[in-house]
Amino acid sequence: MLTERLKKRLQKDRPMTSITLSIPTDVIDSLKEIASLKGFSEYQTLLKSYISEGLRKDEERYSGMSTSRLIEALKKHGVSEAVIEEATRDLAES
Repeated sequence: MLTERLKKRLQKDRPMTSITLSIPTDVIDSLKEIASLKGFSEYQTLLKSYISEGLRKDEERYSGMSTSRLIEALKKHGVSEAVIEEATRDLAES
């Protein structure tokens, strides 16, 4: 059964807010390079992916959610890393 929090994350019309972060330029350069290698169109999308991944891990640790176990199961069943990353980006952006 999906938790209420996860159900909200699956909705495409969630409210969004913009934030400002100060990040060293060398980190931005690295994000741009890695984003390109991983097939992301922008480094901001990669950054959102990283935030989403870290958030999922902490939510699982602190609330008992098993998102990472689901991801591992999907990988074992042949779901590609690219598809999993795209899905997690969709969740982070929605």
